[in-house]
Amino acid sequence: MPYVRATDIAYGRLQSPSLDEAEEFLVDFGMQRAERTARALYMRGTDSPHHIHVTHLGPNKFVGLAFYVENEEELAKFAKAPGASGIEHLDEPGGGKRVRVTDPHGYQLEVVCGMQQLAPLPIRKSVLNTGEAKLRRAGELTRLKAGPSEVKKISHAVIMTPHAQEGVRWMREMIGLVCSDEVYAGERSNIIASFNRCDRGETYVDHHVFLCIQGPKTGINHLSFEVQSFDDVMLGHEHMRRAGKYEHVWGIGRHVLGSQVFDYWRDPYGYALEHWTDGDLLTAASGSNVTSIADLLGVQWGPAAPPTMA
Repeated sequence: MPYVRATDIAYGRLQSPSLDEAEEFLVDFGMQRAERTARALYMRGTDSPHHIHVTHLGPNKFVGLAFYVENEEELAKFAKAPGASGIEHLDEPGGGKRVRVTDPHGYQLEVVCGMQQLAPLPIRKSVLNTGEAKLRRAGELTRLKAGPSEVKKISHAVIMTPHAQEGVRWMREMIGLVCSDEVYAGERSNIIASFNRCDRGETYVDHHVFLCIQGPKTGINHLSFEVQSFDDVMLGHEHMRRAGKYEHVWGIGRHVLGSQVFDYWRDPYGYALEHWTDGDLLTAASGSNVTSIADLLGVQWGPAAPPTMA
């Protein structure tokens, strides 16, 4: 049995030498400032959590990930895990409480609850006619205003490491993640990547909140953020492209595993961030699959993955 069952991913923590540059990129990417101090930047999406991305001022590095649990009783359970801290009051914007532990890769894992909730932000509406529902916006004109994507929430993180199987086992034992898809190379027993989702029983959840991939070095591959719609992915792509100062990594396409329509960009410090929409939703009863390496970075449509994604 796991120590707790996480309900969702909460935020990623990074460290960068310029909060000004970090904020400029994240605003262009589609987030909004929740709060900024002399030493840290807290960025939100259109949903209610106070923040979904934290940047601390300092030398460039990835600090770690945070996951939600339902209440302080769950925090108390997690505090009994090997190496875990006691329950701490979060002395930073957004507040709440947490328990911290160091994961097998040397990063910080936070289990949190009680973060401040803000009023959801207004979003642009995008209604699509389809072959089966051609009259969904009958009589209405679509005139979308140019601008950044409107990031809704953080959805998953991807870690690369020489010890992927160990990392996945640890996350499942600690926060109760369950397998959606595992990927093998060569022999079927040689699992080199694992897509994992939260276990919320009969409640539908995103296909994965955590993906671990076997690789020669340990590091964050990317953080992923859900946006409002297919139009929002396209508008965000055009906004980032026209800015003329950000590296486009991969997209636009549709993944095989998870099915998301995706687009990846790199921030000024080399971290990749993904826009996505329209992903698979599963329950605990949906089970898991094993598939070949061809599907790991496979696309149903769109450009092939560049070497920089591996």
